[in-house]
Amino acid sequence: ESTARGPRADQTSLCSCLSDLSSAGGIAGGIEICITFPTEYVKTQLQLDEKANPPRYRGITDCVSQTVRHHGVKGLYRGLSSLLYGSIPKSAVRFGVFEMLSNQMKDEAGKLDSTRGLVCGLGAGVMEAVLVVCPMETIKVKFIHDQTSANPKYRGFFHGVREIVRTQGIRGTYQGLTATVLKQGSNQAIRFFIMTSLRNWYKGDNPNKSINPMITGAFGAIAGAASVFGNTPLDVIKTRMQGLEAHKYKSTMDCAMKIMRHEGSAAFYKGTVPRLGRVCLDVAIVFIIYEEVVKVLNKVWTSE
Repeated sequence: ESTARGPRADQTSLCSCLSDLSSAGGIAGGIEICITFPTEYVKTQLQLDEKANPPRYRGITDCVSQTVRHHGVKGLYRGLSSLLYGSIPKSAVRFGVFEMLSNQMKDEAGKLDSTRGLVCGLGAGVMEAVLVVCPMETIKVKFIHDQTSANPKYRGFFHGVREIVRTQGIRGTYQGLTATVLKQGSNQAIRFFIMTSLRNWYKGDNPNKSINPMITGAFGAIAGAASVFGNTPLDVIKTRMQGLEAHKYKSTMDCAMKIMRHEGSAAFYKGTVPRLGRVCLDVAIVFIIYEEVVKVLNKVWTSE
């Protein structure tokens, strides 16, 4: 039987909802990262591999074979811990900010159009970049880059973080902030724009029409692919700005200009293939769980 609830109860329910959505997204992200992290590792190594050095790797297969030969299979998981520790707070910020903004921007009928979805996604991406993603990605890139050094110095996650902060201060975990904000902002703007557009197209004039999880997953994969092709150049710049040789670059623009001058435009799409595989699966899984949790919560609220 339905009972009336006041504003305080509604606010409590909303906070609980956002918390549940964030936790579900974090769990989904953690599972996905464990499965697909080797593709993230290979993407990062290829992006760090500078043509002028000359290149260490001849391609994806060569990168995998060299890593396994020198470091074993576990070498493909170097830097995983930083993404695992950051997955839940990252999802909490992303979906929490998106829900907060979208609730403010929906029209009278409770519908969020694709343009407003883009704006909400942009806001969510910028916030997650500043609060979580930049330090998480900086630590990940440094760990991966360190493994290819002649004398690796990071013995584990906590030792590595302690060494980075000791030698470079907190700023050492915030390298490439501008590039990260640009990357994450465009990432989420593109993904939520595509997801909102596809959801609105599928539902048509019936906002209550249910979407099968497989269709949600397909929409998520499309959104993920669009973000990869749309902002991989920013991802390459971000990776270079966060590597152990970031001191060579004066700024994000300087990094971009040096890549273009020394390696050509093709260098801005290094690591596209492994990144495409990981991101499509990542976005598909997270949006499936996100949508299913929303359905469950709506049923719970209706029956209260």
